[in-house]
Amino acid sequence: MLVMSAPTLSTAKKIVYPDSDGRPMADNTLQFQYIVTIEGGLDALFRHDPNVFVAGDLFWYPVEGRPDICVAPDVLVAFGRPKGYRGSYKQWEEGGIAPQVDFEILSPRVRHGELRRKFEFYQRYGVEEYYVYNPDGEWLEGWRRVGDVLQEIPQMQGFVSPRLGVRFELVEGKLQLFGPDNRPFATYVELTEQRDRERQRADRLAEELRRHGIELPP
Repeated sequence: MLVMSAPTLSTAKKIVYPDSDGRPMADNTLQFQYIVTIEGGLDALFRHDPNVFVAGDLFWYPVEGRPDICVAPDVLVAFGRPKGYRGSYKQWEEGGIAPQVDFEILSPRVRHGELRRKFEFYQRYGVEEYYVYNPDGEWLEGWRRVGDVLQEIPQMQGFVSPRLGVRFELVEGKLQLFGPDNRPFATYVELTEQRDRERQRADRLAEELRRHGIELPP
């Protein structure tokens, strides 16, 4: 007699959670610059905390078994999750922790309906703080979770994120973020220029000391 065995988990169809939708991270250089600067600034801000994960343009899947329920925030921050490589953020593999803070940097082609869907997604799946900046329209909006809902922050100018400790400023319509030390987030080029200026000042000081017969140790 032929005995048929029941299908095992190994032979069951595997659910695929894509790491990409094939679309570019940004639609233009300005949007890309803001995404990279914010992600890099936050990563640097929490570099000494091994349990703060920061990522840019990473798919977030909140529900196991539902790869159709996902979104890719331009920047996300998850407190209580270790740093490290991920192809996507699968919440059930992250201790059930949703990213607490999300950023969206808009492109000219974004549609109101898409923004509305993202807002509803973030509200439903537990985001605590949500920030949207439009570099072309030069406007900034933010929401904080109060109870079960995200409530709009009435004044973003000078607002300090409770989770991040980061201050938001619009300077002539341009978004600028400041860390708890009051230092602004900067692009890589700006950081390089700052380092070069500091090196030049150090060289001038060393030269001045040498003229007075003082040699600094190597």
